[in-house]
Amino acid sequence: MNENPSCSFPRASRTVCPDISVSFEFFPPASAAMEATLWESIKRLAPLGPSFVSVTYGAGGSTRERTHATVARIVNETHVKPAAHLTCVAAAGEEIDAIVRDYWDIGVRHIVALRGDPQDGPGTKFCPHPNGYANSAALVAGIRRVADFEISVATYPEGHPESVSAGADIDVLKAKIDAGASRAITQFFFENEIYLRFLDKVQARGIDIPVVPGIVPVQSFQQTAKFAVRAGARVPQWLADRFEGLDDDPQTRKLVAATVAAEQVLDLVDHGVRDFHFYTMNRADLVYAICHLLGLRPKLAQEAA
Repeated sequence: MNENPSCSFPRASRTVCPDISVSFEFFPPASAAMEATLWESIKRLAPLGPSFVSVTYGAGGSTRERTHATVARIVNETHVKPAAHLTCVAAAGEEIDAIVRDYWDIGVRHIVALRGDPQDGPGTKFCPHPNGYANSAALVAGIRRVADFEISVATYPEGHPESVSAGADIDVLKAKIDAGASRAITQFFFENEIYLRFLDKVQARGIDIPVVPGIVPVQSFQQTAKFAVRAGARVPQWLADRFEGLDDDPQTRKLVAATVAAEQVLDLVDHGVRDFHFYTMNRADLVYAICHLLGLRPKLAQEAA
């Protein structure tokens, strides 16, 4: 018999946690085929009752119209609450304010406010529009002046690629909160210790808004690794080892991806985390399976609708 006293306490992840909350992130489709995949994913995940679903916004507003159309369709055709991403890249303040008002007019009440990538690509210097918002904190304040939106912002447990220090990163987060942000969503990470240590630092600064972990199920290891380099997220060797040799074996790769993501979220539940934001890559299968492990089940009223 195992005499380890810690075994006398059930793990939270093996009990029913009624307070689990999830949100899902999608990107606007660029083709008819991608649009069909997106809406299949939304219909699959919507019955799980997410707190919101967000729709991304391309660099320099390159997907602005598609983002707006996707958000509007979510408002009109589903029961889920949409959150529209918005950046301040290459746009005057008046132009951004008009977009914000348009979102309010169609029924959107939640915006994910981001500075956005530099126009010349990652690794180059960000140059604000001369008549625009200088940074994400200024954008948050501008949104707050237009209407009483719920505002989420990004934060980076491993540091923003342009940041000079971890302390500076937290300073930026604090500025966004002071400007009116009510939730922070992290860049994805693979080592939970990184997130938990970051949470300790944030709380030590007196920041008490939710700092929700961003989770990315690995649909394609090579693609995820490229995203990680751009985002400043570390890809540990153990993760590369788990996907080694599976490039031409999609069935096994999917099983491994589900296992990796399940390990991560269930460990976070055991550490007291109850809110999760999933970067879906517009695919529902892995995310749905992970949510099932978290104890989420389809809500009949939503399914009937």
